[in-house]
Amino acid sequence: QVQLVESGGGLVQAGGSLRLSCAASGRTFSSYGMGWFRQAPGKEREFVAAISWSGGSTYIADSVKGRFTISRENAKNTVYLQLNSLQPEDTAVYYCAATARRWSTRYSEYDYWGQGTQVTVSS
Repeated sequence: QVQLVESGGGLVQAGGSLRLSCAASGRTFSSYGMGWFRQAPGKEREFVAAISWSGGSTYIADSVKGRFTISRENAKNTVYLQLNSLQPEDTAVYYCAATARRWSTRYSEYDYWGQGTQVTVSS
């Protein structure tokens, strides 16, 4: 099993930045593809970004491409999501997830989920 804990969320003004972290434990971190999803109240969970086992490939949703980046540091069992140029529309709970696949953009293909961290962007 894999346990995931997100951190780094908070309140930021439009145009600001946050760096989210996801700490993993329980299995070999480098064996899992990692992803970030977000969910606003009343909306479906939305894919944001994914990174392959080795970190050599990243995949960013069109809605945030150019503003968000994903990275991982396997030695620390941690994946990051850098959020820049934040907009009020980015307000959501951000979830970290792990998949036994190299990577995925699909909610159903992720096996483990964190509890989420709230990101709130004010205008």
